[in-house]
Amino acid sequence: MRKGKRIAIIGGGMTGMAAAFKLEKARASGADISYDLYEKSERLGGKIQTVRENGFVIELGPDSYLARKDCMTRLAKEVELEDELLFNDSGQAYVLKGETLHPIPGGAIMGIPTEIKPFLHTSLFSPIGKLRAAGDFFYPRVTAKDEDISLGHFFRLRLGNEVVDNLIEPLLSGIYAGNLDKLSLKATFPQFLQVEQKHGSLIRGMKGAKGKQPNSQSEAGKSKGMFLSFRRGLQSFIDAIEAKLDPSSVHKSSELTKVVKQENHFQLSFATGENAIYDAVIVTTPPMVTANLLMDYPYFNYFHEMESTTVATVALAYKKDKVTCPYEGTGFVVSKKSNHTITACTWTHNKWQHATPEGYALLRAYVGRAGDSAIVSRSDEEILRAVLYDLKQIMTIEGDPEFFIIKRWPSSMPQYNVGHTYKIAKVKEDIVRNLPGLYLAGAGYDGIGLPDCISQGEAVVEQILNR
Repeated sequence: MRKGKRIAIIGGGMTGMAAAFKLEKARASGADISYDLYEKSERLGGKIQTVRENGFVIELGPDSYLARKDCMTRLAKEVELEDELLFNDSGQAYVLKGETLHPIPGGAIMGIPTEIKPFLHTSLFSPIGKLRAAGDFFYPRVTAKDEDISLGHFFRLRLGNEVVDNLIEPLLSGIYAGNLDKLSLKATFPQFLQVEQKHGSLIRGMKGAKGKQPNSQSEAGKSKGMFLSFRRGLQSFIDAIEAKLDPSSVHKSSELTKVVKQENHFQLSFATGENAIYDAVIVTTPPMVTANLLMDYPYFNYFHEMESTTVATVALAYKKDKVTCPYEGTGFVVSKKSNHTITACTWTHNKWQHATPEGYALLRAYVGRAGDSAIVSRSDEEILRAVLYDLKQIMTIEGDPEFFIIKRWPSSMPQYNVGHTYKIAKVKEDIVRNLPGLYLAGAGYDGIGLPDCISQGEAVVEQILNR
């Protein structure tokens, strides 16, 4: 019979699995605890979903993580998957403006120029747009310390509309599938706020930061990419973590309906009508789901207000001789002002060699953006037709794909709009005061990347263990 402190984890995505693994390690080290991980679906991993078919390794959700956020690499070592890690192949990336692919200027960091020559020679901006961007050197600070404004407002004041619309917006909005003029600077890229506070100029500050970064080299002498993934796909990482967990603590196909505080404990109610009692609860579900589970309390109203964007990934497999592209590189993002359905496309066979068998090409396109997700609800045939129409404006594609996979992600991209950090801080304060023993973590709160989710899951476990 289980003894000690009982902890429930709700949600078996990346955050919940990181929390469960840390609890498993603590228990193995002698901590007087037990845990249960509850997942509504039949599988763990949340948005991580890999299809391995006929030599292809196709990611239907995220395809990698930022290598500099090393908590995921550390966790990969702990589950004995370090030897499976692969850097992406680096190559030219583009912005689709109108019907033309323009190379992203060399030296640009998240769209901010740090080298003058590539910026002067790019065809992405007019001479007036380039001159306006240079105003960043002279424009006064636009934010007060700890102030929150939208990314769009911040970058438009510093660098002008052209640089924002044709470079920064496609790059940054692609990460969040959001509206740059609503996304919070403080919640998404607080480092830019800090750079402006310290240097006065984004260009000057980012140029200095770039100079301090080491140049990673592969064994062949080529620059390594910025991202890491696994030879057998991200799903292999999820499987490796699951293999380290106590099978009796993992409960799939377990749908919760309510979480209620009862004196010093929490009661979890399930769709089956059963109940369970725990001393602490870690909730890693999306904000709207979390609010519904905690409907008896007024502290989670913000979660009902939070916007989330619906997107879809479209993977297309072809024989390589059926795809002719006049551009060398790894893919492109799409300017919002262009008349295209797709928001980005990765030439996966150029970016991830492990993902495609010899002689084949794999194209991975994305549709759906903030305020414009109608395409995602259409039939597979309509989505495929729209995606191919856009791709054929850029490259020659002969015949039908060998196969295609469309994966829809309804309301999957939480929007960190202006004020997000303050509102989340208020929610957590209310929890500490009124619902001690309840913890929130996940992509809806303090970072949407996989390493961010791991850090959050581990942090709340640390809080529980230290109480």
